[in-house]
Amino acid sequence: MLSSPLIQRALVVAVLVGLAAPVVGTYLVQRGLALLGDGIGHIALTGVALGWIAGGVAHLSPQDTLAVPFAVVVSVLGAVLIEVIRARGRTRGDVALAILFYGGIAGGVLLIKLAGGTTTNLSSYLFGSISTVSRQDVVYTAVLATAVLLVGLGLRGPLFSLSNDEEFARATGLPTGVLNVTIAVVAALTVSVSMRVVGALLVSAVMIVPVAVAQLVSRSFTRTMHLAMAIGVITCVTGLTITYVVPASPGAMIVVLLVGLYALTAVLGAALHTLRRNRHGRGTDMLDAVTTGHQEVSP
Repeated sequence: MLSSPLIQRALVVAVLVGLAAPVVGTYLVQRGLALLGDGIGHIALTGVALGWIAGGVAHLSPQDTLAVPFAVVVSVLGAVLIEVIRARGRTRGDVALAILFYGGIAGGVLLIKLAGGTTTNLSSYLFGSISTVSRQDVVYTAVLATAVLLVGLGLRGPLFSLSNDEEFARATGLPTGVLNVTIAVVAALTVSVSMRVVGALLVSAVMIVPVAVAQLVSRSFTRTMHLAMAIGVITCVTGLTITYVVPASPGAMIVVLLVGLYALTAVLGAALHTLRRNRHGRGTDMLDAVTTGHQEVSP
């Protein structure tokens, strides 16, 4: 099975997505922007539709050859626009995100109609499709994932300072405006990277849930990021492998595995916490009993 070129390409893309998405997600979770990926994912659909139109005008085959490049451009522009609106404060960040969220998906549906396609043509971008991963997709993913990892890991110090306390980062002289835009752009690139495997509607889960799982077992920012990257790779590869046997959406399978892992980790963590507390309580009770016994026989 692994000798199939299609499977090999899909696995390469899955590993790259699993590595890159949690890196950005770590900063988004730290900043309280967990839903930013969802908004950008919907904006990217407009880019996909514009790519279909451009491909039709240029008579390219397949017609969606330019879908990913256009999705990258539109999602980056949308992410920057969200950050500009948020920074100026004229419209609340969540309101701006909601406006672009709905505008993006509506624009994608309307434009794909103008391109002569149907909403079915968007399904592989909405939910992911391993059968559509081409060599060109692997190249795009490799380039974009490398850029995301270089920025996310190379600027870890300044980006952590910004995510942890923006006012303090500004007071120390960091270019917070540039760093804010950088995080938004990297998030947009991550969405574009992940569309083929996970889908635009589910990409935010691969960015956020591995981080949420890692935070349950680690309090260090760096360890959380590294653990989230490992979780992302394992679940993406596992979910993708399962969909070769079970006829299901790879994006949905990956997200179900992530949510299940989070639930399992949370339950086990709560059980261990209760066990430790009970043991500590019994130890305290025994100590109190011994102390009381000594007090009773003392004059």
